[in-house]
Amino acid sequence: MKTNQAFTILSGIAGPHVARIITDAFPKMSRIHLWRVMWALHRGVPVAKIIHNKWFYGLKFYTNKHTLDPRPDTETLVEAVLKDYTGVKNFTVADIGTGTGCIICAIVKNAPAVGIAIDKSRAALRVARKNVSELGLDKKISVRYGDFNQASALPEQFADVIVSNPPYIARGDRRVDVGASHDPKMALFAENNGLAAYMAIAKNGKQWIRDNGRIYVEIGIGMEGNVKKIFENAGWRFIKSVPDLGGIIRVLVFSAQ
Repeated sequence: MKTNQAFTILSGIAGPHVARIITDAFPKMSRIHLWRVMWALHRGVPVAKIIHNKWFYGLKFYTNKHTLDPRPDTETLVEAVLKDYTGVKNFTVADIGTGTGCIICAIVKNAPAVGIAIDKSRAALRVARKNVSELGLDKKISVRYGDFNQASALPEQFADVIVSNPPYIARGDRRVDVGASHDPKMALFAENNGLAAYMAIAKNGKQWIRDNGRIYVEIGIGMEGNVKKIFENAGWRFIKSVPDLGGIIRVLVFSAQ
C-alpha cells in the first residue's frame, strides 16, 4: 500500500499528526500491517508501542509491551541528577527498576558516570540491554536481574547516586488512562496505596549507597508527604523536592547522611 493511502486512512482514525508519525516509521505497510495498526489505535495502544520507539532526553529508545514508555515527566529526574552532579567526575549510578533503561542511559550519556541497571522483569531487561547497546553504552552500564525488595540486588555501597521511577499507583485506582492500561502492571501498581516500592527502596537503598550519596525518586501527584516520611523514617535526610515543567512536585532527593 502507498504511503499516502495509509496516511489518509490513519488520519481519519487518529488525526494527521499520529498518521504522520506512523507512516514515517513504516513507509511501506501491507494491508495486513495497516489493519493491525488500525486495530491497535482503536484499542488505545500508545503510538510509541505501535512504532516501538520513544524519544527521551534527546535520545531514541526502543519500547514494547513489557516496559513503560519513557515519559516527559521523568526527564525531571534525569535533569535533577545532572544539575547536582555537574563537574563531578567518575560517579556511579544505580537505576532501580530500569524498564527501558532510559533514565540511566540519559544520565550516563550526559555525564562522566557508570552504573548498574536492575529490573525483576526479564522481558524488560532485554529491552534495556537493547537500548544500552544501541546507544553505545555497553562498557558503562551493566544491566542485570535484580529485585529491589532484596538487599542482595546490588553490591554494598556501590552507588554514589540511586535513581528510581518505581511503581506508585495504588491498586484499584481508576484514574489510570487507557494508554497506561497497555503498560506492564508490575511497573505501574504497588501495594500499600502505592507506597510499597518506596518502603523497600528506602530500606535496602541504605546498603547500596556510598557515604554522602544521594537517592532520587520520582513520585506521583500528592505523594510528597508520605514518601518523604518513609525515607526519613528509614534514616535518609531530605534534601529537596523538584517540580516538573507543570509545577507539580515530581522528584524527591534524599541524602544517605
